Amino acid sequence: MNAPVMSRSEQKREQILLAAKELFCGQGFPNTSMDEVAKLAGVSKQTVYSHFGCKDDLFVASIESKCLIHGVNQEMLSDPATPEDNLAMFAKHFSEVITSAEAITVFKACVSQADTHPEISKLFYSAGPENILRILTDYFIKVTKLGRYQFDNPQHCAVRFCLMTFGEMRMKLELGLDVSDLLADRAEYIEGSVSMFLNAYRVK
Repeated sequence: MNAPVMSRSEQKREQILLAAKELFCGQGFPNTSMDEVAKLAGVSKQTVYSHFGCKDDLFVASIESKCLIHGVNQEMLSDPATPEDNLAMFAKHFSEVITSAEAITVFKACVSQADTHPEISKLFYSAGPENILRILTDYFIKVTKLGRYQFDNPQHCAVRFCLMTFGEMRMKLELGLDVSDLLADRAEYIEGSVSMFLNAYRVK
C-alpha cells in the first residue's frame, strides 16, 4: 500500500518538525530560536509561526510527533477486549521511544536546565509522560468494565506499567552508561513485564 501523498503544507510542517527536533536535541530549548528552525527547515519564519504559534507549541509538537512516529497513541489501545495483545504492542513501541537517543537527549536537557528553565520540564512532561499516562489510564478503565481484569486505581496502574517498561536499560541510558549487554534480552524483559503486570490485575 502506498503512503498517502502529503500536501505542500503538510510537507512544510514535517520539515519544520524535523528541524526543530534536531535543534532542540542538539543545542537545547533555550538556545534554539524560531529563526534557526526556519533556516534549517528551508522555510520562512512566517511559515513556522503559521504552523506553530510559538516555540513552546513547537516543542510540544516535536515531542508528540516522536511518539506518533513509533505508533504510541490511543489508537494502539482501541480494543479493551484484547489487552494482552494491545499492551504487548504498546510496550514494544513505547520502549523504542524511551530508549531512543533523541528521548534521552531531551530528558537530560530538561533535567540539566530544570532550575533555570522549569517551564521546559513542564512542557516535556505534559507532551510526553503525562500524555502516555492519560492514554493508559483511559484504556485500563475500559478494560476493567469488561470484568476480566480489575484496575482499581487506573492512574497508579499506568505509572507502574510505564516504569516497568523503563527497566534497567532506561536507567543506564540516563546515566550515559553502555547498554550493549542488555540488548539481547530487552524484548524478553518487555514481554515478561507485560505478562507479570496483567497477571497481577487478572480477576481470579
